[in-house]
Amino acid sequence: MIETPYQNHSDTSRSAAEAIVDVAHTFKAKVLDAIQKAGANGMTDEECARQLLLDPNTQRPRRVKLVEEKLVVDSGQRRKTLGGRNAIVWVSVPLEQGHE
Repeated sequence: MIETPYQNHSDTSRSAAEAIVDVAHTFKAKVLDAIQKAGANGMTDEECARQLLLDPNTQRPRRVKLVEEKLVVDSGQRRKTLGGRNAIVWVSVPLEQGHE
């Protein structure tokens, strides 16, 4: 069973998910590490993807999984993207609070 997210209607999305299934946990760890290191300043998805040199379509699902696992939360802050739109700033949750 594929553990990486993909769009059910897209054979290319499924193929991409299958191609990274063995390294997805590494990407997730990298995303978490970057957000943790950003501290209270946090990171937008765009900032995280750019810093890690990841395609946004690889970075974002990893961050979504971290939110589902309650390891990353919306800080309430917003920052402008390169395109000038507001984006959520994500921050990590202290380990003792995650997985409650």
